[in-house]
Amino acid sequence: MIQFKRNKKQKGMRNLIRIQKKCEWCGNEFTAYKCSTRFCCKRCNEHAYKDRLRKQKVQNCQDEISKNENVKTLGNIPSKEFLTPREVGMLFGLDRVTIYRYLWDGYLSCIQFKGKTFIRRQDIDKLFDESRPYQKRQKKERAPITEFYTTAEVEQKFSVGTSWVFKVAKDENIPKVFHRGKTLWSKNHFDAYFSKKAPNQSINEWYSVEDIKSNFNMTTNAVYSFVSKFNIPKKKVKREVFYSKVHVDAAKNKTELETPQYYTIPEATAKYNMTRDQLYHYVKWHNISKIKEGKYTKISRKELDELLAPPLI
Repeated sequence: MIQFKRNKKQKGMRNLIRIQKKCEWCGNEFTAYKCSTRFCCKRCNEHAYKDRLRKQKVQNCQDEISKNENVKTLGNIPSKEFLTPREVGMLFGLDRVTIYRYLWDGYLSCIQFKGKTFIRRQDIDKLFDESRPYQKRQKKERAPITEFYTTAEVEQKFSVGTSWVFKVAKDENIPKVFHRGKTLWSKNHFDAYFSKKAPNQSINEWYSVEDIKSNFNMTTNAVYSFVSKFNIPKKKVKREVFYSKVHVDAAKNKTELETPQYYTIPEATAKYNMTRDQLYHYVKWHNISKIKEGKYTKISRKELDELLAPPLI
């Protein structure tokens, strides 16, 4: 909890902030006057500082030991005639996985036993004896960009806003050039980007978010969770998003078939002649399954019937 208190004795002084915090060292609660305060007193601060130095020394010592072991292992490698992929990786300064990839690609020869792979040191030296001269990689020449869109043309063709054009261009690093006071965008890059985002041409009917909410009695959050769960195809026109009507209807029918039978709260209270509080008590105490559909809560019909079934003698 943060409290503000004005110091009346000193004019012109700013408000004092009082924050109830927990000491990171001793765990006691204390009143802090700065948001960055971590410890309740100087003693706890010193203990935490010394503990941090101690852990840093231990970590440095462990790193030094590990480094010495690697150096010791690397020093024994030249005297070995057969090496493991790990030792070859240490010799080249590469990861063990990279060495296995070289073995798979046929750059290195090896012999495999059950659970062991060995590479002959002589074969490694032979690679350098028969190596080819270094060839400089030729830099690929990029074809010049000759076709452009203006910002207005992108907005009109793809039904997006100005801010969206600049956001996509920044995220996708689309080339641009300024010419006579206008921003020109690479036509090929924008066409390639929106071709990936374009909806399926066979989809002709679409739902808006408001249509789904009204048709299926769902909240906005429930709609977005539903379309994300079932990966419903969508398209965006300006600021409005539309979802495939065929896919939404199919997913809704699927969920209705797969969903177990549930009671609504009014149905359960009417059937068993109890109040809402009594029903919620049974649900909580006996851990009865429930689901949330939009703003409505539904209770498992099977579990509630088994719980409230008349006793058998």
